[in-house]
Amino acid sequence: MKSVIITGAGSGLGKELALLFAGQGFHIILTGRTLEKLQSVEQEIHEAGGSAQSYTVDITQTKDISKLMTQLQNHELYGLINNAGVGHFGPVNSLSAHDIQEMFETNTLGTIYMTQAVLPLLKEKNEGLLMNIISTAGLKGKVNESVYVASKFAVRGFTESLQKELENTNIKVKAVYMGGMDTPFWDENDHIKDKSMLRSPKAVAAMILDHIEEDSIVIESKK
Repeated sequence: MKSVIITGAGSGLGKELALLFAGQGFHIILTGRTLEKLQSVEQEIHEAGGSAQSYTVDITQTKDISKLMTQLQNHELYGLINNAGVGHFGPVNSLSAHDIQEMFETNTLGTIYMTQAVLPLLKEKNEGLLMNIISTAGLKGKVNESVYVASKFAVRGFTESLQKELENTNIKVKAVYMGGMDTPFWDENDHIKDKSMLRSPKAVAAMILDHIEEDSIVIESKK
C-alpha cells in the first residue's frame, strides 16, 4: 500500500486531508507534535476502514525528520503533504524575535527539510506527490501579517521552483493557496474576530481533492 506523509495532521486541514486520502486507499503517516491528537485521527481512519500510523515529529528539527525516515524505510512512500504551519499577527514592530523565527522555521524551513528528506525516495521510483499548503498569504500582502506572509511567499517560491525542477518527471508538485479556515489556528489570537465567513477545513479538503490535477489550487475565503 502506498503511503502519504501529512504534517500537522492532528487537527484542521491536515486531519481532513488525512481522512480523504485514507479514503482513496493510501496508508497515512500522521505527523505532528501532539501524539494524542494524531492517535485520535488514526483511530477515526481505522474505524472508517483505512490505514494510518502516528509519529511525533518537530519538522524544525532535522534529527526528528531523520528519525521518522528511518522508521519509514520499509514503507512504499508515494507522497508528502506539507501542511504544518504557525502564525503570529500584528504590526511588524509588535512581533518578537521568537515569533519571527518560529514562523520561518516551521512554515518555510520545515517544508524544505521535509521535502529534502522525502524527494530522493520519490525520484528513485520517478513517481509521487508533493503538496505544499501555502494559503493566500503566499499570493498577496495582508495587513498585520507581514512576516507570516513573508514566510509563505518563501514557500511559494520554493514550490514554483520545484515545479520547474521536476517538470520532466512523474513527481507532481502542487501549491495550495486557501483563505482562512475555521480551525484552532485562530484560537490563540484575535486576528480574525468573525469566523462566520471562513470555510470549514473539511470543505477545503474536499475542494483540494476536486482540483488535484491542477498545479496551483486557489481557494479564496467566502465573501
